[in-house]
Amino acid sequence: MEQAIARVLAIDDEKSVCVTCQRILGEAGYAVDTCLSGKEGVQRALQGDYEVVLLDLKLPDISGLEALEMLRRDRPDISVIIITGYASIQTSIQAIKKGAFDYVPKPFTPEELSLAVSKALENRKLLSENEFLKQELTRMMKDSRILGRSKAMEEILLQIRKVAPTDFTVTVYGESGTGKELIAQAIHDSSSRAEKPFVAVDLSALSAGLVESELFGHVRGAFTGATQSRPGYFSIAQGGTLFLDEISNISWELQGKLLRVLETRKVHPVGSEREIEVDVRIVTATNRDLFELVEAGKFREDLYYRLNVIPIVVPPLREHPDDIPLLATHFLEEARREAPRAPEGFTTEAMAKLISYHWPGNVRELKNIVERLVAVSDGPLIRPENLPPEIAGNTAAPTLALGDIPQNTEQLKEAKRRLKETLFAQVEKNFVQQALEHAGGNVTRAAQAVGMQRPNFHALMRRHGIRARERAGADEPDAE
Repeated sequence: MEQAIARVLAIDDEKSVCVTCQRILGEAGYAVDTCLSGKEGVQRALQGDYEVVLLDLKLPDISGLEALEMLRRDRPDISVIIITGYASIQTSIQAIKKGAFDYVPKPFTPEELSLAVSKALENRKLLSENEFLKQELTRMMKDSRILGRSKAMEEILLQIRKVAPTDFTVTVYGESGTGKELIAQAIHDSSSRAEKPFVAVDLSALSAGLVESELFGHVRGAFTGATQSRPGYFSIAQGGTLFLDEISNISWELQGKLLRVLETRKVHPVGSEREIEVDVRIVTATNRDLFELVEAGKFREDLYYRLNVIPIVVPPLREHPDDIPLLATHFLEEARREAPRAPEGFTTEAMAKLISYHWPGNVRELKNIVERLVAVSDGPLIRPENLPPEIAGNTAAPTLALGDIPQNTEQLKEAKRRLKETLFAQVEKNFVQQALEHAGGNVTRAAQAVGMQRPNFHALMRRHGIRARERAGADEPDAE
């Protein structure tokens, strides 16, 4: 059965904007109508079978907010996307609070508009899902795949809910130890592929000479030591999800071959004369900024856009410390299964120390610390004196635990690099936030003020999970 074409209505008093929307979305396969008047546009939306309305906030006859209220009241099934170069950030946020799905500032790129509409349509699909999806999400939380009640984690869960029912490629960004694989697993578990395999591959752990064979498979005799044919991870994950961790580590040549697989949905096993069709959903992860690698000529731009369809930025633990009590208690309960006589909880003082620590190793470090505490603590509760010195001392700067003291020159260099990165990351984040605040939330003006190209500045925002519309006191959105 042929899939119905989604219908979109653009309401804007600027004819050029309407024409642009019609051209961009028409090329993307949508049926697009336009209207230059607010009242007429609302009337057409109420009478037509539109799924998405692009709505300007500044209209000649009625305000965009009035139009939005009428649409939400009489056609709540329509997804409304605000497009404006006039509204302040507060007004755009007000529109979202009144029911708008999202907003796109003018001037927008074809990719920004198409992605906004695509997300809106997927959100509609999500809202129409039956009770099964809700049960799956509840089961996922009960299984403790992702824990957290902070706003940051709620946003991650919301993104998972939006993207899981689709087959879009997802790239998860985050520091080491933030739980990127858990995000990938949660996406898989909440998708229609949940009953099929979830295969996780750490690309940094594979031998450089064997990565292609590991991913795509090989036939007998393909190389020295290949005594029998072997399927690759793509074939093993057939019908399910393949999670490629540390995607930035693969060679330029392999990047090209991976791009071809994503485009053709076929893999070419090493030494074979034929290709094999694969049906796999790809989720990748990295602790580096792929856009910066593209600009440095170390990562293919075409592959970047293929992988970065839906980016999810996982914040470091230090940015959502209110989740630490829940996480620490969970890890303690896990450890108690193997050590029943272990402490049953934390004193208030010990938990306060955990919350105030900067956690350079993120959630993974917290888990390891709790397991260590179970082994060394006595009594019913974990006390401050049981904590490692770097946590109990509440040091402001990163320090190394005793077990992490470098044993040779290479380890010393690596420790120095990690400590520098941890300290600089906070300085860099403050730099971006201050620039945005001084520029009223406008990314372009902020980049110009600090002498940086906009793509580079925006890359820093993505690295630290900063969104311009979230900056307090902004005068207007990033309408360039």
